[in-house]
Amino acid sequence: MKNRLSFLAVAIAAAFPMAQSAHAQTNAELKQEIDLLKQQLQVLMKKMEASTAAPAASQAQVDPQEFNRVKIKAESTEDALDSSGLKGLKINGLIDPTFIYSQNQDRSGFIFLNNFDARSGEAPYAFDNGNFGQAMLDLQKETEGGNKWRLTLAPHKAASSAYNLGSIVHEASVSIPLIDQQTRLLAGQVPDWSGYEYLWANQQPLITHNMLFDFTIPSFYSGAGMEITRGQWIAKFLVGNVNQVARASGDKDPSLNYRVDYSKGEFSGFGFAGTHTFGANRLDIFEVDGYFTRGDWTFQGQVGAGKWAGMGADQLNGPTDAQWWGLSGLAGYKLTPRLQAIARADYINNSKNGGGVFGYANSTAAGIAFDSRNGFGASQQDIADYTAGTISELVGANRYALSLGLNYLLNPTTTWKMELRYDGATKDVFQDFRNDPSGAAGIYKNRNILLGTSVVVSF
Repeated sequence: MKNRLSFLAVAIAAAFPMAQSAHAQTNAELKQEIDLLKQQLQVLMKKMEASTAAPAASQAQVDPQEFNRVKIKAESTEDALDSSGLKGLKINGLIDPTFIYSQNQDRSGFIFLNNFDARSGEAPYAFDNGNFGQAMLDLQKETEGGNKWRLTLAPHKAASSAYNLGSIVHEASVSIPLIDQQTRLLAGQVPDWSGYEYLWANQQPLITHNMLFDFTIPSFYSGAGMEITRGQWIAKFLVGNVNQVARASGDKDPSLNYRVDYSKGEFSGFGFAGTHTFGANRLDIFEVDGYFTRGDWTFQGQVGAGKWAGMGADQLNGPTDAQWWGLSGLAGYKLTPRLQAIARADYINNSKNGGGVFGYANSTAAGIAFDSRNGFGASQQDIADYTAGTISELVGANRYALSLGLNYLLNPTTTWKMELRYDGATKDVFQDFRNDPSGAAGIYKNRNILLGTSVVVSF
């Protein structure tokens, strides 16, 4: 019996690498080794306890020298994990090279890591130039005291890319427990919480995002707040900046950002989020979203509204307010365990004061703002008639979009996507470069067609 136990202990010790190689292993592998060693130690300790209570003839069943060797190996492996900083560390990442054809822009080709600023020669954020074509690295660390630290990096496609030029930081946040683990202090830069869609390509079924995600909600917040979990409810709020990492001189207007979620169970839940910035250009945004997943079916939806003081498209006779409301719905069905079909429909009512939403990229002519790539604002004919006094009110275009897509799981970390998207408007607000390559003639249409495909690889 003694020889058999000694052989077992030696085999256990030989099955694991020495502590010096722990740095080259992943966090998951090291944790698995420690757990296995602890299990074997528990077995050996039980045998030693049994041998102590047995007659003297059986007391030598476990070799103390081999037992100590296994124990030392387990402790040294765990110490190496601690000293290397790998304990509690999670690393995730993705890339998704994307091919896009946009009809009115008269372009097709790969979009990958392109900028959202004028230095790249590219137009700002747009529905056909949005958060796809990404590369992301996410680092999360949790300490024994319960502190959580997160740094997410994404060149040119981070939440702050269009506002903090040159920054690749998407999120840099800390979460510190206060009275318990469910009541936490939250601080740093965090991406917006609104809506049913996520920014990263491996977290959403289609390539493009819905119009409410793209144009009616903030991109990120920076400041401090709290996160409170009570049963099935999670509430969080943050006081600080909206789409800013620092305030300009004279800017002292406070902002409040919040989100509340309720998970009814494994298959359904709902939430609501809001942003309120106080001051001369007061901003109020509020939205409600929910989901239901059962079997092969997935349903998600969102309703939102907003008002931005002094930021309406019509500024000809003085400041006006930008106002909008909209909705988005998505349905997905698993045709096979790996293949999913998706349909999404969006609508934004944006007629008041010539149009204008929170996230549109506008040009200005004679005090009138418009976005001829994304289709927001009034038509060029209406702008000309309004400035000439022919019509007394400038009406913005209402926008809608329909997307149909497929995604196929090639393997557990790789997904292929395809999407056909139709964007429409109630006025001719999309500039057409197919029939006017230079843009000088100013040809506009009330629709656009987009076709895209991508491969998302994540870990």
